[in-house]
Amino acid sequence: MSTLEQKPAALKTGDNQTVPALEAAGISKTFRSKRSRLQVLDDVTLTVGKGEFVSILGPSGSGKSTLFHIIGGLVKPDAGSISMNGADVTGQQGHISYMPQQPALFPWRTIEDNVLLSQEVQGKVDREARENARRWLGKVGLGGFEKNHPHTLSGGMQQRAAFLRALLSPQELMCLDEPFSALDALTRSDMQRWLLDIWEESRRSVLFITHNIEEALLLSSRIYVFSSRPAAVLHEIDVPFQRPRREDIIEHPDFIRLRRELSGWLREEQLKMQGAT
Repeated sequence: MSTLEQKPAALKTGDNQTVPALEAAGISKTFRSKRSRLQVLDDVTLTVGKGEFVSILGPSGSGKSTLFHIIGGLVKPDAGSISMNGADVTGQQGHISYMPQQPALFPWRTIEDNVLLSQEVQGKVDREARENARRWLGKVGLGGFEKNHPHTLSGGMQQRAAFLRALLSPQELMCLDEPFSALDALTRSDMQRWLLDIWEESRRSVLFITHNIEEALLLSSRIYVFSSRPAAVLHEIDVPFQRPRREDIIEHPDFIRLRRELSGWLREEQLKMQGAT
């Protein structure tokens, strides 16, 4: 059994406290130019535990993607730190696997070669890696398409390939930035069910950005609700539903109550954003 097919065990510190896969502590960021100053993050603190699925909900333009860039080391924060597995990695790159809104598959590479890209960069592509990739391509419904090029696949199939590329990367933490936002409603629903099944099997640590409240409640163990810009954490929600989850959970009274509550918070923050422009 490969390491991806095993459920990761939590690391313990000397005082028997679980070390999170990710801790963003007191992150603040302001972008400055000669004529303007735009603060996008204000003392943001959040964690992702080992094997935990955590989502961020917030208004458009509130700084969620900027936080991802800081976690990935592409942007340095003005204040605060990023730790992974207890080690400070602030400003360092190469510690996360990242899936953007668009699949971003290289058109000249086959699907198999696309999903192996992150391992290739690390110099870890061998026969075993290719066999593992083919097994996973079969699991995600892409068996038989290994030698196809991206343009021959549907949008949903391309997103599966992009997700698998992130899943097969050697980094423990996956950062998914609205990966289903460009899909139609039916394909998005199919992808949500598919992601639930794949995550239950792999149990990777995931930080997920979405604007879709139902999606966040369906997928997540915890949800951070961001304020309007500059983003701060307004609420941290423990999602109370047991796993594995079924799609009919959306009809549960507690699901409906939480969806209504989250919708109210986001609507209020979106109005603040509109009033500030």
